[in-house]
Amino acid sequence: MIDWNLFWAPVRLSLMIALLSSMVTIVAGSLLAKWMSRKTFRGKLFLETAFMLPIVLPPTVVGFLLLVLFGRNSFVGTIIERIFDAPLLFTWWAAVIASIVVSFPLVYQTMKVGFSSVDRELEAAGRSIGANEWQVFRYITLPLVWPSLMTAYILGFARSLGEFGATLMIAGNIPGKTQTVPTAIYIAVDSGNTTMAWLWTVSIIVISFLLLLITGRTKTT
Repeated sequence: MIDWNLFWAPVRLSLMIALLSSMVTIVAGSLLAKWMSRKTFRGKLFLETAFMLPIVLPPTVVGFLLLVLFGRNSFVGTIIERIFDAPLLFTWWAAVIASIVVSFPLVYQTMKVGFSSVDRELEAAGRSIGANEWQVFRYITLPLVWPSLMTAYILGFARSLGEFGATLMIAGNIPGKTQTVPTAIYIAVDSGNTTMAWLWTVSIIVISFLLLLITGRTKTT
């Protein structure tokens, strides 16, 4: 007998975490990508390398660094606990932060390529006929980077949805509170509950397939 309440809890939480984290990364990644694609300064390569580190570091390393940064004995962790009267670690907000960190490089790099491909002469032509910076962005830049924007968002969402290592390190695996689909699959396999493991696996495969399908359609339009 399948416990559907047990099945849906991590699915809902995973989707909520992916939605929130992808909204943050698309805004932050787009703003930084636009700025970095138009600026040249000393230390730019070093800064961009730092942005891309989470994509090559083992997830457990990322999780450990976040654990140190947001732990109760850290300066940041102490400030957060004083403001919210509760620690950040082992809450679903910690899972959101982990997802933001690991998905940011994908969003940033995709948007940087998009902004770098925009013809500067088109933007300059818009300014020459009296358009302000917002109008240039709204009517010239945004339509040109729209496919990259959609691709970046979907990739960030999908990466957040599949995050496991860093999430397990700082959010744990508390059923109904911080348990996401990847951590639920791990626990189900470890406990021998292959039925639930297969259900969660199929669900995340279907969601990921649909996201990649949308990405492919975006690239061809």
